[in-house]
Amino acid sequence: MKTRAETIPGEYAAEAAGLAWLAQPGLVRTPAVLEVSEGYLALEWVETGSLSAAGAEELGRGLAGTHAAGAESFGAPPGAPAETGFGSLRLPNEPAADWPSFYAERRLAPLAAIARERGALSARASALIEGLCGRLTELAGPSEAPARLHGDLWSGNVIAGADGRAWLIDPSAYGGHREMDLAMLRLFGAPSERIFAAYEEAWPLAEGAGERVALCQLAPLLVHAALFGGSYGAAAERAAARYA
Repeated sequence: MKTRAETIPGEYAAEAAGLAWLAQPGLVRTPAVLEVSEGYLALEWVETGSLSAAGAEELGRGLAGTHAAGAESFGAPPGAPAETGFGSLRLPNEPAADWPSFYAERRLAPLAAIARERGALSARASALIEGLCGRLTELAGPSEAPARLHGDLWSGNVIAGADGRAWLIDPSAYGGHREMDLAMLRLFGAPSERIFAAYEEAWPLAEGAGERVALCQLAPLLVHAALFGGSYGAAAERAAARYA
């Protein structure tokens, strides 16, 4: 059961909807939602173990297929009205016509503004990100349809069952670019490189994807800067400087 003293209205309902949305194609495993309210979220218990090689490969293929299942637009996740804002920072989440516009206007620019306001981002970093936002059409790679994203796919949100197979938990699901999930999975140390190899076999990434990893990691770094301060602002600045 997940619960805490202060929750955002609709927070657990959105998470429950995100879990169901990710599970819908039948290619990745998420815990079943037993009960959801404004105050708590009760989920199926997963007895944990270690991720096996076969489990890592299954996850890579499953992620590729789940991403390919798509989303209606770049934007609002299922079960969460766009006007309520996205995540704990209440980011704008209205749909956008293309990924560069969405990433610039709904993620990077507002995140940089929040982090700067909280003293977690330097003036130079803000200027770098502003310039980068103006060039995202040329930096973001070939156009792709919206993918069905987990949205917060760091290694801590991938757990292994007792059978060595992977489960995905704690999504911040939305329609976005599939490279975002993969870049996030690399940010704090991926559970296994086999995940990425299996993903590539199932659905190869567009040319230049390796050069866009830091670009995709910029948003989660800004989230961490805004929430936790510390060295995350400098890390975001270094990421943005790669594309100056």
